[in-house]
Amino acid sequence: MSKSILIIDDDKLILMTLKRLLTKEGYKVTTALSGLWALKKIEEGGFDLIISDIKMPEMDGIETVKKIREYLSQNNKKPIPEIFITAYAKEDIYQKALELNAAGYIEKPFDIKSLLHTVREAMEKQVHYD
Repeated sequence: MSKSILIIDDDKLILMTLKRLLTKEGYKVTTALSGLWALKKIEEGGFDLIISDIKMPEMDGIETVKKIREYLSQNNKKPIPEIFITAYAKEDIYQKALELNAAGYIEKPFDIKSLLHTVREAMEKQVHYD
């Protein structure tokens, strides 16, 4: 059975690119254009990995991941590893993402080999929230 990934990004081009790339690698990919949409997808269940942009309107990736973790915890569901992607690695918001101790961080524009390596590595990690 293939691993399932939820990609959260407000940029449709990034979503399409990541979906095409990861589907080609054998992953089942679901996309969400916002944090709110991602929460609905999480409630439907079945994800092995979350890849989220950090900077998004309405609800940024950090808040989205925090809400996803809270939902999973409250519903006795196993934690899902997260990878953050961002074009803003030098900003405070990136530091906040680091504090969440996610499974990985990728800077845009991303290198395909390092992206795939980070995805594979994150899938292998056992996740425990503090």
